[in-house]
Amino acid sequence: MRAFVIGGYVRDSLLKRSSKDIDIVVEGSGIELAQKVAGKLGVTLSVFKSFGTAMFKWKGLEIEFVGARKESYRATSRKPIVEDGSIEDDQLRRDFTINALAYSLQEEDYGTLSDPFNGLEDLKNGIIRTPLDPDTTYSDDPLRMLRAIRFASQLSFTIVPESIRSIKKNRERISILSQERINEELNRILLSPAPSKGFYLLESTGLLNLILPQLVLLKGVETMDGKGHKDNFSHTLQVVDNLAKRSDNLWLLWAALLHDIAKPATKSYDPEAGWTFHGHDFLGAKMIPRIFTQLKMPLNEKMKYVQKMVQLHLRPIALVQEEVGDSAVRRLLFDAGEDIDDLMLLCEADITSKNENTVKRHRNNFATVREKLKEIEEKDAIRNFKNPVTGEIIMELYDIAPGREIGLIKEYIKNSILDGAIGNNFDEAMALLEKKAAEIGLKKR
Repeated sequence: MRAFVIGGYVRDSLLKRSSKDIDIVVEGSGIELAQKVAGKLGVTLSVFKSFGTAMFKWKGLEIEFVGARKESYRATSRKPIVEDGSIEDDQLRRDFTINALAYSLQEEDYGTLSDPFNGLEDLKNGIIRTPLDPDTTYSDDPLRMLRAIRFASQLSFTIVPESIRSIKKNRERISILSQERINEELNRILLSPAPSKGFYLLESTGLLNLILPQLVLLKGVETMDGKGHKDNFSHTLQVVDNLAKRSDNLWLLWAALLHDIAKPATKSYDPEAGWTFHGHDFLGAKMIPRIFTQLKMPLNEKMKYVQKMVQLHLRPIALVQEEVGDSAVRRLLFDAGEDIDDLMLLCEADITSKNENTVKRHRNNFATVREKLKEIEEKDAIRNFKNPVTGEIIMELYDIAPGREIGLIKEYIKNSILDGAIGNNFDEAMALLEKKAAEIGLKKR
């Protein structure tokens, strides 16, 4: 029974990247060997008989055992017909040469590298190549097209030209993939050091138009009267790259990817002002639920967070002007809440000018905004705003049931605090409550 460490752990060890997942392929029963090893180590084994795999955790590592196999495919499914095979068969079924590398675990040649497809050379040269003819590899399992692009993005590797041609040719095959598997790869691309590489590849191969066509609509520059606007597709990807250098917040990265998604729908030309995209922040926020539904992504707090970031992404820059009062700062703090720091990261990433002086000016502007936000927050504690007067207090004080009067009074108090008419404290809020209650005819019990 021969066994080998194969795939990602081998690749990452040669690249000096950390990896906590070890895949061991066995010529024979992977489950049987896993049981023996787990017994020796005294660890709990999880067995997945239907997949022929078993795994356990040991010293921070997740170690999985599987029997060597060979595969064949049907045109209507990416799920292979599996038979027992040798290590050579198993290496042949791997997606890329850099993932077909294997270390021997046999005593006689322990640690020897098995490299039947010159994967080590491809690793050194930063190349993504398939062991088999790429048309076979990508047609059999179209997820590999997305994986090729994801690895290119994660590792800053180059996909060989024949593979690019094959991905373009087979791109329609992604229709047999579940949206959830597509999303996993999109998320990994977004979490790459420079996500733009992956999205440019998705666009150039035609995959992006099948996955997220709204993003493709950002491409291109239109000119009128000698005036052109920037290419919003390349601008968006630059924003994502800028953000990726400072944050690994997946949902903030999604917000960066979608922050200008409504620009094509709001684009107009004014002879004096030039090209404008008025309202693209509000329309973009409205588009987010449709896009999340289309991608079968969670319609939960994560979506609402992305929506909020898209809607607010223009607000901070308006606070730069000297004449902007504290009220506008309070309202931004109130609307952004705990996400104000994330919003500022997004806004700072949105600076993409090639003019160094322009970039410097905008950065200084945002530093000013941060100071204003800090000053108002320290003074008025708006970030986690809670109305000093609750509905229960109003109902008890005036002996009324829940109704529109309560909402009216609470909204009036909230706006008065945000406008700076009163402080954010109970005593001033109660005084204003009594005044407003009298105006609308409420009497104390």
